[in-house]
Amino acid sequence: MSPAAVAFFGGKGGVGKTTLAASYALLLAGRAQRVLVVSTDPAHSLGDVLATPLGDEPTELGGGLWACEISGENAARRRVEQVAAEAREAVPREVMPAVHHHLQRAADSPGTVESALVDRLTDLLDEIGDRWDHVVVDSAPTGHMLRLLSLPTLLTPWIEGLSRQRERARGTERMLSGLLGRADQGEDPLLTRLHERRARLERTRDRMLHDSVVHLVLVPERLPLAETERTARSLTEDGLPLGSLAVNRVAPPEATGLLADRAHREAEVRATIHERFREHGVTEVPLLPGALTGRGELAGIAGILAEAGW
Repeated sequence: MSPAAVAFFGGKGGVGKTTLAASYALLLAGRAQRVLVVSTDPAHSLGDVLATPLGDEPTELGGGLWACEISGENAARRRVEQVAAEAREAVPREVMPAVHHHLQRAADSPGTVESALVDRLTDLLDEIGDRWDHVVVDSAPTGHMLRLLSLPTLLTPWIEGLSRQRERARGTERMLSGLLGRADQGEDPLLTRLHERRARLERTRDRMLHDSVVHLVLVPERLPLAETERTARSLTEDGLPLGSLAVNRVAPPEATGLLADRAHREAEVRATIHERFREHGVTEVPLLPGALTGRGELAGIAGILAEAGW
């Protein structure tokens, strides 16, 4: 089966999801695919893993691979600046200080940041088919990832409600213009933007539901397993597709000394993971030496994923 166009990698902080996301992107690029790997984690480490400085715009790394680290804060700031510029053309000058005050408060709110992040991610997803074949998303830790994935579904009804309110207001304006003998003012820019935003959110929601997969990454310990189980339930309840799990940093069974104790403790947790997620598939990535940065070291993990059928 062909891999999904969009693959999200998520999990508890510190389990190695960025390393797995970058390795999977390299695997797809090695199959002559055009691949963008993008970090939405506020604590970006994708550039460190790829040993390349990254910014908001995709950087071509060669071999069919692009990468970027997008900032919700920067995206929110750009959106606020755009709204302020539009307001200066439509709002009386004496009202602008109050407008700037409210826009600044909006820019600092988590909801605005996450919404702007989804908008920027949507921009990148919209280029699938034209600029790249696959997008691999290194998501923030679990809670943030779940909000990011659910936001298009949550925002769409809200945008629809705003559109209906604006359409009613627009109808009233037209009626009053007719009674006063004024010509209709034509297309409503605000309503046009609301319709465009609704279409974008619906497109992103459909892509997440029908052309995406979420790979959860964990280490073989009880707390990460408990969080992974809760996340898997939330994803399933929201209709989001759960793909193969990656169990990272697995101690070798033949280990000796302190590592042998670790391998023994992990054995029961690994067995539970395989039992509970058998239908989705479980891939174990062994504890590997080195910093696991740069293409050379990531290629080993990509090979493990390939052998597991990713």
